[in-house]
Amino acid sequence: MYKINFNKPANIHFIGIGGISMSGLAEILVNEGFHIQGSDSKESALTDHLSSLGCTIFYSQVGENITDDIDLVVYTAAIKDTNEELVAARAKNIPTLTRAELLGQIMANYKTAINISGTHGKTTTTSMVSEILLAADADPTISLGGILNTIGGNIRVGKSETFVTEACEYTNSFLSFNPTIEIILNVKADHLDFFKDLDDIRHSFKKFASMLPADGMLIINSDIDDCEYFYNDITCKNIITFGSDSTKSKYAPCNIVFDDKACCSYDLMVSGKTIDHITLNVPGIHNVYNSLSAIALSMELGIDMDSIKAGLMHFKGTDRRFEYKGTYNGITIVDDYAHHPDEISATLSAAAKYPHKDVWCVFQPHTYTRTKALFDDFAKALSAADHVVLADIYAARETDTLGISSKDLSDAIKKLGTDSYYFGSFEEIEQFLIEHCINGDLLITMGAGNILKVGEDILNR
Repeated sequence: MYKINFNKPANIHFIGIGGISMSGLAEILVNEGFHIQGSDSKESALTDHLSSLGCTIFYSQVGENITDDIDLVVYTAAIKDTNEELVAARAKNIPTLTRAELLGQIMANYKTAINISGTHGKTTTTSMVSEILLAADADPTISLGGILNTIGGNIRVGKSETFVTEACEYTNSFLSFNPTIEIILNVKADHLDFFKDLDDIRHSFKKFASMLPADGMLIINSDIDDCEYFYNDITCKNIITFGSDSTKSKYAPCNIVFDDKACCSYDLMVSGKTIDHITLNVPGIHNVYNSLSAIALSMELGIDMDSIKAGLMHFKGTDRRFEYKGTYNGITIVDDYAHHPDEISATLSAAAKYPHKDVWCVFQPHTYTRTKALFDDFAKALSAADHVVLADIYAARETDTLGISSKDLSDAIKKLGTDSYYFGSFEEIEQFLIEHCINGDLLITMGAGNILKVGEDILNR
């Protein structure tokens, strides 16, 4: 496999350079002196930014873009083998790497490579860790799957030997990485278009944990079912636990309270003793446990509590994570990326403690596979809202409907006793909400697709 060497910058072409992760990796390499070019289907703020850094961007993917002076071609999992640029690269025997392989190669150049994994909570926790490292003047390099306002985007290039990134399990991407420290937040059934079942997912996370070196560190949620399975026979022996039970977790919370915006504060327990009080600036009890993992990492790295608390207080969320969008006729509009039943439950639990009369959840299911596999869980999770409005399923990479629809999900929610509606267009949804939401209601647009447009359109009226 081709090896990235920061001491020998090369000429690299990115197929799909405008993606949030690909553009971030390209920026890291630009800052390390590499010559970067790439292609994408359309111009965007991300491609414009790369152009401003000196990158050459093509807005067509044709074989002529692959010239003989290119040392490496990087492509995403979405690129098909028939892609003209990929075909041309292989014909010229130019080495190729997937995005995940490149990310793994980049982090191998850092002494401390922090990988934050889990079925959900990765972006939020990576952001919390980033804020703490910045507060401690650790000067990290950061790669995020979302936008963090503190760093003005999804990427930050530091000068230290510390690299922090999300580690996604989909298509086993994280098995291409080179971590020295891992956080495992949770392991749930998801991405069942790739994984066979929950046991298959757990097996992948165990393989991920087994990649740690002997002097590495695994920070794991002890609330995960049979969490010992993931580390009982791995080379790394530095196992740090966090979770709800202080008798089986090194790091645990107690005396959790909510403020009037659903943000938590709690007493931090370490090895059974209360050592400090933590205040968060993001809503939801799920963020107590995200923050616990970030605190565990930071304390194990020797970061002082003042920096930890300052970093957590400075973190006010990332884009699309219970993000306040605005107010329309007294209706508070929030957007959230939740697209798994556990995430929906966490978001609606936070919403229940947020100021409101009624909670309206406008949900866009993400992929037919996920909707069908977790159908009953989706219905139960969504039924926690006062009113649910369903948009059509966002197909993403899928073409087979599997005989499932949002209308089916709406009917199932009604059977659970919750007011539920289905509409086939965003325009119908927007008009219905304007007619039925009242002053004081909380409206949450929710999903991993483009459902945020509903709230934005209402605010722009």
